[in-house]
Amino acid sequence: MSKQRIQLSDHFTYSRLLRFVLPCIGTMLFTSIYGIVDGLCVSNFVGKTAFAAVNLIMPLPMLLGTIGFMLGTGGSAIVGITLGEGDQKKADRYFTLFLLAALVSVSVLAVLGIVFLRPIAVLLGAKGELLDYAVRYGRILMVSLPTFALQNMFQSFFVTAEKPHLGFWFTVGAGCTNMVLDVLMVGIWGWGVEGAAIATFISQLVGGVLPVFYFIDRSNSSRLHLCKTSFYSKVLRDACINGSSELMTNLSMSLVNILYNYQLLRLAGENGVAAYGVIMYAAFLFVAVFVGYAVGSAPIVSFHYGARNHAEVHNLYRKSLRLIAVVAVTLTLASMFIIPCVARIFVGYDAELLALTSRAFRLYALSFLIMGFNVYASSFFTALGDGVTSALISFLRTLAFQVIAILLLPLLLGIDGIWLAVTAAELAALAVSAAMLLTKDKMFHYRKA
Repeated sequence: MSKQRIQLSDHFTYSRLLRFVLPCIGTMLFTSIYGIVDGLCVSNFVGKTAFAAVNLIMPLPMLLGTIGFMLGTGGSAIVGITLGEGDQKKADRYFTLFLLAALVSVSVLAVLGIVFLRPIAVLLGAKGELLDYAVRYGRILMVSLPTFALQNMFQSFFVTAEKPHLGFWFTVGAGCTNMVLDVLMVGIWGWGVEGAAIATFISQLVGGVLPVFYFIDRSNSSRLHLCKTSFYSKVLRDACINGSSELMTNLSMSLVNILYNYQLLRLAGENGVAAYGVIMYAAFLFVAVFVGYAVGSAPIVSFHYGARNHAEVHNLYRKSLRLIAVVAVTLTLASMFIIPCVARIFVGYDAELLALTSRAFRLYALSFLIMGFNVYASSFFTALGDGVTSALISFLRTLAFQVIAILLLPLLLGIDGIWLAVTAAELAALAVSAAMLLTKDKMFHYRKA
């Protein structure tokens, strides 16, 4: 007999909570894995200059696609609260509105991205062969921007629709498509960076377009369906404000990655950018666990907060902090053993680059001890509808503190200061997260049953 379906309205034990969020963690992990295969194929089959170019230009499409993250997380919180209040039809109309708003806005940004791609790449420090690779790769990713945004949105909405397992299988389908096409187009057919970009585009069609057909079908058992909608300007504005923390997180990550690459080009040349690229790909695996848990648990918090069930919100808050503490220690210890293997797979062909990457990753990995608490705190406030507090944590954690650390620490510690910048930023943000969690309880009542 199969286990009973878990619903947002349930009381969550540790077992039930983990069973509900694991598909979302799996989705994030699998997304990271097929992103890693992308970089792996480029590094080993095209070379380290192409790999550095891919990592130099990648923050731009990530930056332009942040609207998908914003409306996905901010919108799903509003939809979850609306479901908790018992208004199914309104939840469906809001869901449809958020999807259409993302599609239109990101399409406009994609056109602008194509037009200004080359001058932006030059501004980032690319020249010669590095510039050529960056433009060839970036143009195709700009075309795929709308599907990228939809794929990111559905990661949140599948959970709100009580279909996290289905969201996971769509991601698996997209990931397998990308990995197979990467091997064929880059490794066997020799299509270079264009092959890697086309493989990514086709995989995003699987993850971003096919779910549309699922949600259109009103005969399925999903809590959400696409339907005719209206322009609810206030609701759309509230979703943008509520999701502003995720917008800020992804926007900041893109801007900070650009700053990292600029500093590394100055201090270590192409090797520095390539080493940072390896770290980013591998770090995605560890960060994916924290982000997957945050995204998976947020709709539950939204639902029970909308239903005014403060006891269950307290239960989720308490259990989540304990689980994150255990996972943070486990992942940090595991990373120390995994790091040399990952570095060797990516850049084992270059001894100097391998040594730089291994040391850099060990320093960077110290951040995993702290990061999970900040990711959860930001997501928790988004789920409660407090986008301003969530955005504050994200802004300080991913932009303000990191920019200060990236600029100052290299003056004191040389290139090691760049690798330690993220840990310093997370530590400073932890103090802010703790202060917000302590003071905001007076408004939301999550620390006491």
